[in-house]
Amino acid sequence: MSIVVFAGAAQFASLSVLAAGGTAGAAVVAGLLMNARFLPMGFAAAPSLRGGSLARAAQGQAVVDASWALASRRDGTFDRGLLLGATIPQAFAWISGTIVGVFAGSSLAHPERFGLDAIFPAFYLALLLREVRTGRARAAAALGALIAFALIPVAAAGVPVIAASAAALLGLKRR
Repeated sequence: MSIVVFAGAAQFASLSVLAAGGTAGAAVVAGLLMNARFLPMGFAAAPSLRGGSLARAAQGQAVVDASWALASRRDGTFDRGLLLGATIPQAFAWISGTIVGVFAGSSLAHPERFGLDAIFPAFYLALLLREVRTGRARAAAALGALIAFALIPVAAAGVPVIAASAAALLGLKRR
């Protein structure tokens, strides 16, 4: 799944559904909902990519959370080289980490002792802090958080994230 999906949040959502006794279909839907966040991210990055439709679609595969945030410039454009270049080591580390986890993960009895349970929340917090530079961005982030927290207790996995992404519409500017 790490090779085919390459999106930690979608993988965790899918596995959470399966671990809770959900069906494979529900797990796939949860993963798709989580990955739907890449659509607005791709729309934002698309003008910074080169080539025809197929070339830009292929380059768009490099849009992952960290690369997208790192490549984001203050003027709303994206550094194409950084977007593509930052994804390569992330993909290698993610896939390698999965392989190590499959074969040696059971030897690590208490991963929380090493802070491994805090990696993803810390990672997303670091991305958020980098992105909330303006009042409009802070308002969009706060609204997104409120939407997500309100929906988490009542909605299926993935739905709160997608609904919260609607708050990103505050960040749109008329050109």
